Amino acid sequence: MNATVDWLRTTTPGLLVLCGLAIAVLLFAIIKVKLEPFIALLLTGLGLALAAGLPVSKIVGTAIKPGDSLLETGFGGILGHIAVIIGLGTVLGAILERSGGADVLTGKLLGIFGAKGAPVAMGLLGLIFGIPVFFDIGIFVLAPLIYVAAKRGGRSLVLYAMPMLAGLSMTHAFLPPHPGPVALGGLLGVSLGWLIIMGFVCGIPGFIAAGLVWGTYIGKRVQVEVPAEFLVRPDQLVEAKGEGPGTATDPGSTRTETRAPSVVLIGGIIAIPLVLILGATFGTQWLAKDSQLLQVLTFLGTPAVALLIAVLVAFYLLGVRRGSSVQELSTLTAESLKPVGMLLLVVGAGAFFGKVISATGIGTALADTMSAAGLPVIVLAYIISCGLRIAQGSATVAIVTTGGIVAPLVAGHGYSQMAIALIAMAIAAGSIILSHVNDGGFWIISKYFNLSVKQTLQTWTVLETVLSVVSFAVAAVLFAIVS
Repeated sequence: MNATVDWLRTTTPGLLVLCGLAIAVLLFAIIKVKLEPFIALLLTGLGLALAAGLPVSKIVGTAIKPGDSLLETGFGGILGHIAVIIGLGTVLGAILERSGGADVLTGKLLGIFGAKGAPVAMGLLGLIFGIPVFFDIGIFVLAPLIYVAAKRGGRSLVLYAMPMLAGLSMTHAFLPPHPGPVALGGLLGVSLGWLIIMGFVCGIPGFIAAGLVWGTYIGKRVQVEVPAEFLVRPDQLVEAKGEGPGTATDPGSTRTETRAPSVVLIGGIIAIPLVLILGATFGTQWLAKDSQLLQVLTFLGTPAVALLIAVLVAFYLLGVRRGSSVQELSTLTAESLKPVGMLLLVVGAGAFFGKVISATGIGTALADTMSAAGLPVIVLAYIISCGLRIAQGSATVAIVTTGGIVAPLVAGHGYSQMAIALIAMAIAAGSIILSHVNDGGFWIISKYFNLSVKQTLQTWTVLETVLSVVSFAVAAVLFAIVS
């Protein structure tokens, strides 16, 4: 008995079995038992930590000092990053929708691409907005547009969400200024210019295959409606005379202006956080560290600050200036934030579960085993990145860890900058494969787009896998040609 326990806790195959059993139990609890994901994640994470032999002080801390525990750092690490962003992004989406702005912008896109081309429009939206903003911020800002598009089109939410998510995921994984690709540039000694070029070359085919081809296919087969609580007064989307797409109106409101806002105004408000964040990103690269301008750009470009500024501008231009009172805007804010509590709990529990898996040591053991397999460097880089991603959930962690492992194998072999950039793309492709229950993004998408766990696995998990495999295939073929 003791030998079996030691095997499970100390060997790579044993750790794989242990983590695989934990994930299977988690899926069973959520899908079959119908246990609330927050509770299931918390229970399974604690159970896995105990089964793996992690010290209780590491799992939950002590009665005097619990702050360094996996439980608190797992929840706190992710919530410290996204809680404010989710809240502000939700409020911004609510005021855009309440004013009719989201409907106006979506209507403009539908007018350009037509009803049949709406998924393509949503994909391009995600692709363009995903370049300067992080994946989760892009979801929070663009989700209201997806809700309105699905409501207006009368088709499954999946059909509109998947292309947008593919665009956001591609840019997050493959293109600077996102943290993973930037880290790879430093670890592998390749210029950001080559990473940008190869990011587009390898990522665009993956985006087309995953977002447009797969997204259209699965969107016709998985039917998901937009819940009433996802739209602030969704029953009051009406056509505004002479203004094109409808606007959300409230007969009991004291607002004096009922005309839909212009597309330029809505686009400008959405662009505020994007421009501020982009300014901080490029300011970090172009300006001296002690520059006063850099300090200003960094402050204004912090996602929470940038979104707060956008919310305040939206409150004035879309609310106060159009006749809404501060009390009405406060009521709108409270209404929009009601669904956020459970979302934060689920995402936090998912991060805790992923942190427990990481703490078992399976990621390091798996990487060490694979690095000794003698595979071609680009294949090895992809497999290690895939293993780390599947094991611990974080794309950025998988990228950075794999980059550190592969860097010594790349150095001194005379590879060109293009070849090294393709190796970096293989690592990036592996970092997004098979998103599942230990990935915080999995739970954000599940909750934001009204998907059950089974539906999220059918749609999002497969999308990420298609994006990963196709992008790696392009990188591998090009590497074989140039190396």
